[in-house]
Amino acid sequence: MKIGQLSKASGCSIQSIRYYEKEGLLKSPSRSEGNFRLYDEKALKELVFVKHCRSLDIPLTDIKTLIELKHRPEESCSSINSLIANQLDLVSKRIEDLRALKLELQVMKKACSTENTVEKCGIMKTLEV
Repeated sequence: MKIGQLSKASGCSIQSIRYYEKEGLLKSPSRSEGNFRLYDEKALKELVFVKHCRSLDIPLTDIKTLIELKHRPEESCSSINSLIANQLDLVSKRIEDLRALKLELQVMKKACSTENTVEKCGIMKTLEV
């Protein structure tokens, strides 16, 4: 299949596919006589794997590590467990940060609940502090 077909089959943009190839997350495809990229089902599976990892917000460097480990199935999976534990810690921290942000925005919203001028706006006053 050509890149457009791969894009439709995977739900991944053409730009992302090219970027993943450039970054080494996807193998370089074969080319047609007209120099079109040609992909097979294996490429689709690889792309779906990368896309799923990205949906979990796993960084590209970690996805590369996971891909390398997929090709060494006899190795211990302890590094994979560690990678996911680290990702979970990052997500937990981000959730904490987002909760703090939500509270701050709620306080700001309460600072100006009526129609005022910009000069008297409580939200603007909290932003200036």
